[in-house]
Amino acid sequence: MTYPELMISNHILDELKTCTQLQYNGCLNFRSTKGYQWTFFYRLGRIVWANGGSHPFRRWRRNMAQYCPQIDLDKLNLRREDLEINDWDYRILEVLYKKQQIKREQIHAIIENTIAELLFDLAQQTNFVSASCDRNQEFIIETPVSFTSANVFITQMQDACKIWSDAGLANFSPNLAPVLRKPEELAHHVSESVYKKFVNLLNGKYTLRDLAAKVKQSIFPLTRSLLPYIHTGIIELVEVPDLPFSLIAAKNNSVSNQARTSTAPLIACVDDSPQICNMVEEIIVSNGLRFIKIQDAIETLPILIQNKPDLIFLDLMMPIANGYEICTQLRRISAFSNTPIVILTGNDGLLDRVRAKVVGATDFMSKPVAADKIMAVVRKYLPVQTQHQIKKKLVQHGVNNPTMIWNN
Repeated sequence: MTYPELMISNHILDELKTCTQLQYNGCLNFRSTKGYQWTFFYRLGRIVWANGGSHPFRRWRRNMAQYCPQIDLDKLNLRREDLEINDWDYRILEVLYKKQQIKREQIHAIIENTIAELLFDLAQQTNFVSASCDRNQEFIIETPVSFTSANVFITQMQDACKIWSDAGLANFSPNLAPVLRKPEELAHHVSESVYKKFVNLLNGKYTLRDLAAKVKQSIFPLTRSLLPYIHTGIIELVEVPDLPFSLIAAKNNSVSNQARTSTAPLIACVDDSPQICNMVEEIIVSNGLRFIKIQDAIETLPILIQNKPDLIFLDLMMPIANGYEICTQLRRISAFSNTPIVILTGNDGLLDRVRAKVVGATDFMSKPVAADKIMAVVRKYLPVQTQHQIKKKLVQHGVNNPTMIWNN
């Protein structure tokens, strides 16, 4: 049997290099005719993260087990909405880092390995099927952990493809799982200890990559050692499904029942200070408006995307991502292109105000917050009437039990 030389198609390689030359910021997406998609996140022309492919959850589990063995993945309590954002896997790493459960070096190792795996898979897939590609600048990782040159990753990918092909493995994907089909024949070729290992591990549950991580070996010699048994039919490589996470029921304690059921305009406050959030909440709710508070910068985008508030108060200084970064990301999402975003800060410098305008902020408010300042901003950007004003107007017209009504 002959094996074609494994190469990445020119247009894909050119696109990867072009993004580097352009100092590109955003996502580069590739799609195969088989339905697979790979996304590479660029920052200043460097690939800082990647996801997609055939086994995104398997890959994330494998990398976490290999580089962060202290983390119990079954206790992460992930929600469905946590996994619906573009870089869900990267954000989980950020949360764990923020909580000091993993180290920066561990994140770096996961990033490097993830990008290397996905580039290899992209190269192998495009050897047999064509792929379309597009760029998307609506989503950018603002504070990447790894800044390895994209050219370094491309060189590593080409080297890995050559080694894989030279070993006679070009027709086999590392995402396939070996299954022992003829155990009796295998017993005649290997020692008893090796036979027991084969029986325990070659059960169709682990891909070649999973096995390599499990036995702590490089995938190249491990797969090459199985090749004679694959050719004789003793072992078969089969496709296996991904291993998604167990999700908890969606719950969002930041959103009140009123915020979900009322038709009044919704105001969001993003601030890591509980005191500030509670003060703004009291002001907003007492005036008949709906309110949602977000105290974790990592959760900001998914919560805002889910609830789509009419106005956002956004703290300037927060851990992991500051107000400028979050505002920049929001403005790249079409649903928030015209949403009023008001920066909250303890400073009132000219440079801060200028930068707030540059990133697309609508207005700038200095702390401490006060009822008159908050409601002045609300009235300025939302043509609504407060509950108190409506009740007063209706009572004047003889309505003794007024209902919440909102008029433009």
